[in-house]
Amino acid sequence: MDSNRREFLKRSAMAGALASIPVAFAKAAKTSHKGDSSKRTVASIGVGGSRGAFSQGGAIAMKAAEHGRMIAVCDVDAVHAAEFNAKFDNKLAMYTDYRKLLEREKPDIVTIGTPDHWHVPIAIAAVRAGCDVYCEKPLTLTIEEGFRIRDEVKKTGRVFQVGTQQRSNESPMFKEAIAIVQSGRLGKKVNAFVAIGGTPLAKEKEPFPFVKPPEGLNWDMWVGGAQQSDYSPERRKEFRWFFDYSGGKMTDWGAHHIDIAQWALGHDLSGPVKVSAAGKFSPIVPKDFDWVDYFHSKAKLKNGYQTATSFNIVLEYEDGSTITVCDDYKSPDGKTRHENGILFVGEEGRMFVNREKLTGKPVEDMTKSDKDKMHARVVKLYHGKEPTSHMQNFFDCVDTRDTPISDVESHHRTMTSCHLCNIGLMLGRELHWDPKKEQFVDDEQAMKLMTRPKREKYSWKATT
Repeated sequence: MDSNRREFLKRSAMAGALASIPVAFAKAAKTSHKGDSSKRTVASIGVGGSRGAFSQGGAIAMKAAEHGRMIAVCDVDAVHAAEFNAKFDNKLAMYTDYRKLLEREKPDIVTIGTPDHWHVPIAIAAVRAGCDVYCEKPLTLTIEEGFRIRDEVKKTGRVFQVGTQQRSNESPMFKEAIAIVQSGRLGKKVNAFVAIGGTPLAKEKEPFPFVKPPEGLNWDMWVGGAQQSDYSPERRKEFRWFFDYSGGKMTDWGAHHIDIAQWALGHDLSGPVKVSAAGKFSPIVPKDFDWVDYFHSKAKLKNGYQTATSFNIVLEYEDGSTITVCDDYKSPDGKTRHENGILFVGEEGRMFVNREKLTGKPVEDMTKSDKDKMHARVVKLYHGKEPTSHMQNFFDCVDTRDTPISDVESHHRTMTSCHLCNIGLMLGRELHWDPKKEQFVDDEQAMKLMTRPKREKYSWKATT
């Protein structure tokens, strides 16, 4: 296909999307509710598309559509909403404002696949509207957001699944690793070493130029409660490397691997008592930069990647066990190195797990009887049931009103540890944390980094 033809089709699709959004509400009443009336209705908020880089929102929405009846889509990019709608013969109601979707469509279930900084505001609005929710990870942007969503889910009684699929059958080796650790095969005292990678170097020279947003994208709403910023493609497509919207690899892969490590060591419902952090940030971040002032719009950064590029952080727990979080793990003797995964080390053995493999002598030496016992432990971990896919687990729990395998409380505790790592890096010093009171010990500066101010038009009151 020649470039002129390709450009014509692209413009035609955009024009159709922009034209359809204003009339979607009227159209929805006639067409979007056709189908199997016995299935629960689903609406998807934040689905991604051809003009973005992250498409997990669309992926989870399609999985939800296999179990429920899709009736509506919402995305601040009208083109992305139209692209998703086309997968359903253009029968969905389309929105660019999730609040109007919730008010007019009243879906049973909502999936949320927006950039991270919008997860909790939308999730709170959804559970208050009576919806059960499947939300992509990381659920929270700050520790304080974890308090808010935990309280709302408890108050409303809604079923809430976080998209950490390593807890389900998409990655069965992680539950097997947890079962092995908790069985004592590695010894009574086990520590974990987590490698998650660091922020990639910018593909182009920083700072990135600001440009006009593409037609059909509501950039102001995309930014939401974060401090005002002009548009640059990097902020949208690579949002994970900007603290305004995410937390780098710490809240990306850390949300998966720290979660599994804490679960294995028995700290999935508590947290560390001490954080020792060392690392480096992107070159645009000055030494001793004041992050508190930055989030209050009193200090500025050039338009470039902000999150940590390399780090070595030790989370210490009340029982003396530790989880070391690094961008790239290398053992002191230099013989062991891995870029992504979890190494569990005990006095009686060691074991490595990632999404491709589960290795180590304690695994290789298991007999059939041992494996049967481990499977029984896995079933117990999975709330007494045979593991399923993550979306299946969510829909099963919607039916039974049981707690999903990736519930808000355990994920909030995981995300607290991830945020503690980032706060430790921001402040460049040791932190002490009280996991029972969920606050820093005698550290006013660190306490200020538990939350972020929001722009007035996207304040908590305005968004929920």
